[in-house]
Amino acid sequence: MPDKEVHQPEYENPWVEGLKTIGLSLILAFGIRTFIAEARYIPSGSMEPTLQVNDRLIIDKVSYNFKGPQRGDIVVFEPTDTLLQQNFHDAFIKRVIGLPRETVEVKGGRVYINNKPLKENYIAAAPDYTWGPEVVPAGSYLVLGDNRNSSYDSHYWGFVPRDRIVGRAIVRFWPLDRAGSIPATKE
Repeated sequence: MPDKEVHQPEYENPWVEGLKTIGLSLILAFGIRTFIAEARYIPSGSMEPTLQVNDRLIIDKVSYNFKGPQRGDIVVFEPTDTLLQQNFHDAFIKRVIGLPRETVEVKGGRVYINNKPLKENYIAAAPDYTWGPEVVPAGSYLVLGDNRNSSYDSHYWGFVPRDRIVGRAIVRFWPLDRAGSIPATKE
């Protein structure tokens, strides 16, 4: 009877194994952050009282591939051309108020969409300015901060083209005492 060869399992160098694991982790993390979701923090009080300075959020980057932004969504977007000309380079976060082809006006402390007042139980205080009426261009959105009187938003610099919108805020994960979902407000 012939002798059977005994094969010892081959082990890979632990350093090579470690580098492979780190490489795969980096590729997955980059892919998730680029295409699916990413974490963001709130640098200013423009979205108070809904979002506070230093809140940490998860931004959904997938759902807008299937359905466009809706009124009430809190969105993160890259600076518009006007903002880039003013030397802004960091992303902004605001609430979608005006949808494409709607007429928006701010007067008497209220926002009007197509001449109907918008119910806004999420704002810090009624706006103390007038703006519009203006028609939101096709493929663009009017965004305002919930802290209307202390927000550098669309009523200053114009509309946000759809291709600048990164995603929608869906979860606050920090601070822990306020962690949870961030529901969009519907009319």
